[in-house]
Amino acid sequence: MGNVVDVVIPTLWPKEELWDILDRLEHGTLVPRKIRLINTEEKGFLSFLEKRGLTEKQFLEEHATAEVYHILREEYDHGGTRNRGMALCEDADLVVMMTQDAVPADFRLLEKLTYPLQRSPGVKEHKIAVSYARQIARDDAKEAEKFTRLFNYPPEPMVKTEDDFSKLGIKTYFCSNVCACYRTEIFKEEGPFPEPAIFNEDMVYAGRVVKRGFAIAYVADARVIHSHNYSGLQQLHRNFDLGVSQSAFPEVFRGTGSEKEGRRFVWSVLRHLKEKGAAYEIIPFLYGSAMRLIGYKLGRGYENLPKWLIRKLTMNRYYWTS
Repeated sequence: MGNVVDVVIPTLWPKEELWDILDRLEHGTLVPRKIRLINTEEKGFLSFLEKRGLTEKQFLEEHATAEVYHILREEYDHGGTRNRGMALCEDADLVVMMTQDAVPADFRLLEKLTYPLQRSPGVKEHKIAVSYARQIARDDAKEAEKFTRLFNYPPEPMVKTEDDFSKLGIKTYFCSNVCACYRTEIFKEEGPFPEPAIFNEDMVYAGRVVKRGFAIAYVADARVIHSHNYSGLQQLHRNFDLGVSQSAFPEVFRGTGSEKEGRRFVWSVLRHLKEKGAAYEIIPFLYGSAMRLIGYKLGRGYENLPKWLIRKLTMNRYYWTS
């Protein structure tokens, strides 16, 4: 008998991509038992449905695997909301976490993503706690963003353990629940996600389980379409929260840092832009990189900043009032 697989998707004023996500999950080669949408702000979800002339009741009738749970904006937390999703799926064997803008590239996403975590009779259990998917840039992505996805999500699969830290550094703990699959029995023992969490709850969890002897699988043939054309200011806000998250969990990130990997990334992108004849993107990219670095540095030292400045720098103001 196969493993029971559930999917959890936090939503906030969802857009058209969610219809594609539901279609490719519900008609895939591996169909989940349940797709649980934990929605922030009910009016946003109802507005999403109204564009197709649907009520929530009609939506649930048409999508038999779907369940919708509404929460208030102030109740949302990067870690807490996902912990709530995991609790709803406690009798599932595997839980796939996704975001509302990560569209499966084909109909085999769940089959591929869950494969490293599936158990076969007579085969010794692998200690993989979580697997995560490859992210492919959207068609409208800038050249630098397309390369960024390739840099962080290469075509080669990988299984990472603590033994890889000397070679990979902080990327040993890299894992994105834009699309990731968790083994529930290990999550119950080693979880939950940090709560409250400003950002990066996926990497904090991954770092903890790796340090406790488990492995992370990067599944390159499980693909989702997901990218952003962030402005420089958005990069600053995002990386401020990243820096805060690393500073807040020293048990995971002590002795690590993103600066070295960041330098390698910048030089790699610059070479790529030159080779692609996209020199017009170099200055905007360098500006965005500077904003990322400034945001990250400020986030790492957030404890020395006044509250009013923190509220200006963060993407997640509700975190600071929790």
